[in-house]
Amino acid sequence: MPVEFLGIAGTNPASEVTPRTGGPLDLEYTSKLARAHEDNGWDRILFAYHSGSPDPAQVAAYVAGRTERINLVVAHRPNVAYPTLTAKTFSTLDQISNGRFEVHVITGGSTADQAAEGDYLAKDDRYGRTREFIQILKQAWTSDERFDFDGNHYRFEHFLADIKPVQQPRPRISFGGSSPAAYAVGAAEADVFALWGEPLAGTREQLATIDAAAAAAGRADRPTIQIAFRPIIAPTEELAWAKAENVVGRIKEAQNPPLASLGAEEATGGVRASTRLRSKTPENAGSQRLLKAVAAGERHDRALWTAPTGLTGGGGNSTALVGTPETVAAALLDYYDLGIRIFSARGYDIYDDAIDFGRHVIPLVRSEVAHREQRKAS
Repeated sequence: MPVEFLGIAGTNPASEVTPRTGGPLDLEYTSKLARAHEDNGWDRILFAYHSGSPDPAQVAAYVAGRTERINLVVAHRPNVAYPTLTAKTFSTLDQISNGRFEVHVITGGSTADQAAEGDYLAKDDRYGRTREFIQILKQAWTSDERFDFDGNHYRFEHFLADIKPVQQPRPRISFGGSSPAAYAVGAAEADVFALWGEPLAGTREQLATIDAAAAAAGRADRPTIQIAFRPIIAPTEELAWAKAENVVGRIKEAQNPPLASLGAEEATGGVRASTRLRSKTPENAGSQRLLKAVAAGERHDRALWTAPTGLTGGGGNSTALVGTPETVAAALLDYYDLGIRIFSARGYDIYDDAIDFGRHVIPLVRSEVAHREQRKAS
């Protein structure tokens, strides 16, 4: 399988280093960012989800009409819509995009953010619901006959979707997690298993666990593995590390802005304040694993840097790869050698970094992967 690259489909320019100054949905920026990815060699973009975000499926439908090639990966939490409705919604989106839709199913790593939308299931029960949800999506997308489902979380009779996806047999389903329950569900049901960027040793450990879980589920091979990093690149190593230190400074400033720089709404916790709900101590196993990497040191392997991870409390995709395009490409290829086939990358200056990474890193990785595949075939 050739290597793939997944970027982010932001709906406003905000990031850890850039506080939001406008509304949550800037359609002009959303289109511009999607086209920046499409025009610079990326394969897919992710429409993220949290309890207060703009609806990612509708944003993806908007972007579908303003792009031609790039795949649209929509994050979705099973608690927010019944799976039969979701299957039809996503089949419709696949038709609108002419077969460019994928779904990333999020079980939910924050009890507070789940509760914000009325979901009070315990974590392992959420994974059980996710398994049923994925099973229903698959059947709804492929069945030409009415079917029943009688599970612990969903029950219905005689369902048949009139609208089916363009893609055959169905769109890809990705999934992420690092707990025992997550490994069991993702290894059994997902087409793509998403991991956050750990040191090589930790990634190797997770792959072995996924392999074992896939074998236990009776799969002949494991899901395609995706891994996420925050690239920080510059023409020289010295400039790249200077840029990295600047990123840390900007994260600190964004976390603790001078009072005089805050607008009235921000200072009083008004509508511009973040709508994300996060625990100070992360509940999800993936973030806990990232914080263990932080405790082991800031620099790992060829280019992995954990300083931003420590500042953000292990908040998801937060480990950086720092260096020249050649160094970062070589670091990605180290993960490719472990069996990773999809790289998720998101810079801190989201729009500019999407262009730079696409122009300067993606071609290097693709070229070397092609050479390796040719050597393997000969």
